[in-house]
Amino acid sequence: MKTNDVMLKTTTKVVSFIIFLFSIYIFFAGHYTPGGGFVGGLLASSAIVLLLLAYDIKTVKKILPINYIKLSAVGIILSIATAAIAILYDKPFFTHFFDDFYLPLFRNTSLHTATLFDLGVYFVVIGVTMTIIQTIGEDE
Repeated sequence: MKTNDVMLKTTTKVVSFIIFLFSIYIFFAGHYTPGGGFVGGLLASSAIVLLLLAYDIKTVKKILPINYIKLSAVGIILSIATAAIAILYDKPFFTHFFDDFYLPLFRNTSLHTATLFDLGVYFVVIGVTMTIIQTIGEDE
């Protein structure tokens, strides 16, 4: 029997997009307010899980052809490299740098290496969470 889940699939597209955008907002807001890479990554994973609930794993893999294990590896490398770059400047491990720049779209803004570290954490959280969920979901 085929179910008619047009409403579920339609609302899932909209809601998962909103959750993903909110995860990006939380990621960038996390430097000055609560949030950051971990919470943003969990929100992005929840958007993907919502897609998995409305569709099946094969459909979501067609939409998002991401190898989550490689995404986790890239995140770990990015986080460690960002934390270790301070050693090249004879500073302690995990020392972060920042400077103010003028960007045409954002005007005067402050760029931090902590953002790159958080991006690595964001990737690791998405990769590990989705690897666990897909591994559990593929069991028969």
